Amino acid sequence: MSRPVFKRTLGVKPATFYNMLQVLEQREEGKRKTGRPAKLTLKDQLVLALLFWREYRTYHHMALDWEVEETTVRRTVERVEDTLLASGQFSLPGRKAL
Repeated sequence: MSRPVFKRTLGVKPATFYNMLQVLEQREEGKRKTGRPAKLTLKDQLVLALLFWREYRTYHHMALDWEVEETTVRRTVERVEDTLLASGQFSLPGRKAL
């Protein structure tokens, strides 16, 4: 994808996307228990979360498109969101700043 199409589709620039992906990869490396492997790769999980935030589609419709369970979509979006917020690199300014 070209840069403008990438930004228009996911809502972030490619450089920001790869910074987010690095944060998710660091989280995965720091896990003590691996558990069952995820059906979606980290890149797919990030794309899924960004598309959810961008389009505000229901978990049900996203689950149909990605061929996973609805609860998997919900957990994935929550996990990505929590990880990115915990990193401190990706947050919106407070009310006063806006």
